[in-house]
Amino acid sequence: MKRKLIALAVLGLPAVGHAADDHELDTIIVTATRTARTADDSLASVSVITRQDIERSQAQSVQDLLRGVPGVSIANNGGAGKSTSLFLRGTESDHVLVLIDGVRAGSATSGQAAFQDIPIDQIERIEIVRGPRSSLYGSEAIGGVIQIFTRRGGGETAPRFSIGGGSHGTFTSSAGVSGGGADSWYNMALTHRQTGGINACRGKPSPGGAGCYVYEPDRDGYRNTAAVLRAGHRFGDGAEVDVHFMQADSYNEYDGTTSNQSNGVQQVAGARATLRATDAWRMQFTVGQARDEADNYKNHVFSSRFNTERDSASWQNDINLDAQQLLTLGLDYQDDRIDSTTVYKLRSRDDKGAFVQYQGFFGAHNLQASVRRDDNAQFGGKNTGNVAWGYAFNEGLRLFTSYGSAFKAPTFNELYYPGYGNANLKPEQARSFELGLSGKGALGRWSISAFRTQVEELIAYDSTLLAPNNIDHARIVGVETTAATRVAGWDVSAGLTLLDPEQQGGKYDGMLLPRRAKQSARFGLERDFGAYRLGATVLAAGRRYDDLANKQKLDGYATLDLRAEYRPAKAWRVQALLENLFDKQYETAYLYNQPGRGLYLTLRYEPN
Repeated sequence: MKRKLIALAVLGLPAVGHAADDHELDTIIVTATRTARTADDSLASVSVITRQDIERSQAQSVQDLLRGVPGVSIANNGGAGKSTSLFLRGTESDHVLVLIDGVRAGSATSGQAAFQDIPIDQIERIEIVRGPRSSLYGSEAIGGVIQIFTRRGGGETAPRFSIGGGSHGTFTSSAGVSGGGADSWYNMALTHRQTGGINACRGKPSPGGAGCYVYEPDRDGYRNTAAVLRAGHRFGDGAEVDVHFMQADSYNEYDGTTSNQSNGVQQVAGARATLRATDAWRMQFTVGQARDEADNYKNHVFSSRFNTERDSASWQNDINLDAQQLLTLGLDYQDDRIDSTTVYKLRSRDDKGAFVQYQGFFGAHNLQASVRRDDNAQFGGKNTGNVAWGYAFNEGLRLFTSYGSAFKAPTFNELYYPGYGNANLKPEQARSFELGLSGKGALGRWSISAFRTQVEELIAYDSTLLAPNNIDHARIVGVETTAATRVAGWDVSAGLTLLDPEQQGGKYDGMLLPRRAKQSARFGLERDFGAYRLGATVLAAGRRYDDLANKQKLDGYATLDLRAEYRPAKAWRVQALLENLFDKQYETAYLYNQPGRGLYLTLRYEPN
């Protein structure tokens, strides 16, 4: 089996189309090592969400889909389409590198990806890798990497569509076609989603101000229209070409002092060519561009514009030393640019990176090691590394441990935003250690991982400076557990994350980092009854704080979602989702509301 896996990595075969259920330990992924490996052979804590998982969950957005994934904490500013932050293993929301089909996504000003605008109907698979990956990807990958793959296509030509609606004036529609045959693939689709929304924020303009700093008790709507195109071909000599394009145009209403409406664009485009230099040497060339654009208005009067572009390119070489050993060498380039009505002292910077990775099997032992050097035009050189060792006691029980370093360059907003930025900021640096054990057998599958991350020069808002500052250090300790089994015909899954994200040194020594729950859990139950399928999901999170001083507490909460599906014919499905059955009122960010109980119905047609 291991010989075959290494061969897959050398051939550069894409993982799309090979992914199995999220709980399958032999799922092939590419994000953890930038090569095709099984999930447990990657020597990292990973979760994979497939297209099948997405449709069964009936999630209405990407952030809804990611809630409850081990190590993931979500903060949302008022419902559908509103700004969403994702914290991975207790690190900052801009400590997570987000890729879409291999291209770096997100804003150069805020440092975050707009999860709320990514069309969930056009996602084939999501790979979540927890733990530092700067030794392969450079800046941002302190908490981990999330890679989103759009639908690929292939096989016979097949049209598909869906239409749905529900609470809060929600309407959704999607139409697409895919095909290409055995050696080619294409997929093209359009989606539309709109909602009347809820009152996003119950802010406090005075005294002191809090939340969105205004009180505008109205419904804040959202709409999004997205187009996705992907196509490629595999040639007879093993060479392969793949191109992709995604654009989401959004209109968003929210509560704010200087603006309360926004027209946004999220666009990611790229191309990848894989060539065979020799039987043992494969080269991969990738180019891409990500655009994040927003025109902001206050009551329909233009107020500001923030447009950023990220151009990237990479050259990766996978060299098969023998059937059990793989050497990877690569060069990366990234250039960030800003075009804004707000004046930034610096509007562009680039980063050049070079990395080397070794992967080898020695009987029951599995070894991986990687080093990288980044040359940032603003902050100079940064070195990072990672080493991991795994041991297979038998086919069902595996142990791994890893140690890695990572860094993140300050964002343009943190450095230069007028009246807020601090040009003296230093890059954040981190070191992480992890120990994990996983097993599978007649009773099901399970895993447990313990980790410790130390972040130095952590960037957070400092009230004494009225600006971001490097606030000494943070120490994050945690444990993640997952389990999946079948009981009396029911598929049962559970996940629990215990987290202690503590600030160390400085003014807030011993305080918890904001917006991270110390406990979070997810429990799922699902079963087929012929043409019917029933499911339920419980999400729970402990209390957290919204500020560094731990004065503003956010209460813990638990929600119950119920779902049902009826398949009158092979290609047809009628789905119903009842979210937050008990209408629990809760906040993931102070004074920002979350939707209560909601009912959604969807009709789907998809032959494959």
